[in-house]
Amino acid sequence: MKAENQILNTLFTQSLGIPSDLVTEDLAYNSLPQWDSTAHLQLVMALENHFGITLETEDMLDMSSVAKARSILEKYGVEWV
Repeated sequence: MKAENQILNTLFTQSLGIPSDLVTEDLAYNSLPQWDSTAHLQLVMALENHFGITLETEDMLDMSSVAKARSILEKYGVEWV
């Protein structure tokens, strides 16, 4: 796993308070009780702080899965090489 992927996994794990093995591309908003609106805001803030970006409101609302988060972050220059 590349460093960027490890970072994304860690940010999801810490923000949602879940084990890292639950963080898969298919993990979706509200698919776990831990990924509620409060945890979602914590995740957004963690992503913004770590990557030094400011997400647009539309992107915050559209971030409905790990895969979607990865796609959105790419718009802000994050590379998953």
